[in-house]
Amino acid sequence: MRHILLLVLLLLPLAMSGCGNKGPLYMPEPEKKSN
Repeated sequence: MRHILLLVLLLLPLAMSGCGNKGPLYMPEPEKKSN
C-alpha cells in the first residue's frame, strides 16, 4: 500500500502545478485556487 501513497504524493503536486504555474513542487493554498 506504500506504493499508492507514494504515487499520490508524486501526482498531487503535478496536478496542482496545473493551477499554479510555479512548478510541480509548488502546492497552492486552497484559498488561492480561485485563480
